[in-house]
Amino acid sequence: MKHILLLSDTHSHIDDTIIKYVKQADEVWHAGDIGDLKVTDTIAKLKPLRAVYGNIDDTKARQEFPLDSVFTVEGVKVYMTHIGGYPGTYKPRVYPILKREQPKLFICGHSHILKVMNDKNLNCLHMNPGAIGKHGFHKVRTMLRFKVDNATISDLEVVELKR
Repeated sequence: MKHILLLSDTHSHIDDTIIKYVKQADEVWHAGDIGDLKVTDTIAKLKPLRAVYGNIDDTKARQEFPLDSVFTVEGVKVYMTHIGGYPGTYKPRVYPILKREQPKLFICGHSHILKVMNDKNLNCLHMNPGAIGKHGFHKVRTMLRFKVDNATISDLEVVELKR
């Protein structure tokens, strides 16, 4: 079993509260718009990190992290990218990858809007953790915590922080 912390859209922001949640996780997944790599460097010193770059990320981030990441943890196949859309309105670049890879969990960021929803057509769970950074229109900073074990996703929790 692994405890996962899922975040996105840090936009160069990391603070003690985020670090507290990082320390409670077994792995941290970052769905892009990292900003300053001090964010991912700080996280990676504490816990294993999986990340993709986002549209605001510079050349250094794009050299360190991929645009798309497909991986399996505890029997759960995951596809993570920054700009992906939602069930029924996936981005044209992303939909063929979803069809080919058939993940159990699809993760994206970008919108700064927290959403978790099932895609019954593709038989996968879609997660967007919202934005945990301070840059953007969102009023509440959010991230997600959950467990993966034996090909199952469970104990999903929304973490909300004041802006």
